[in-house]
Amino acid sequence: MHVVNVAVIGIVALAVAAPAIAQETRVDRRQERQEQRIDQGVKSGALTSRETRKLERGQTHVENLETKAQADGKVTAREKARLEHAQDVQSKRIYKQKHDKQTR
Repeated sequence: MHVVNVAVIGIVALAVAAPAIAQETRVDRRQERQEQRIDQGVKSGALTSRETRKLERGQTHVENLETKAQADGKVTAREKARLEHAQDVQSKRIYKQKHDKQTR
């Protein structure tokens, strides 16, 4: 009987934690892709050093928002929307800077 209780508790804990883990993974994957886009822009010469610094600061801002949202262990719908909006803005900035005809 004790083994069954432990198994049920484990399953419930997994069901509760799974959405938070999935969201965290999705946000982290997007952050990683955006970092790769910045790195590619540096390698190709499409980003100047100033543009790179500004984009890196933007990435840090998004990471700080993510950390703050996850601080209490639950990312609310409002926090998720704010985080996704910040990532959208950052993605547009990366695109704009990579395609603005400025080179190193």
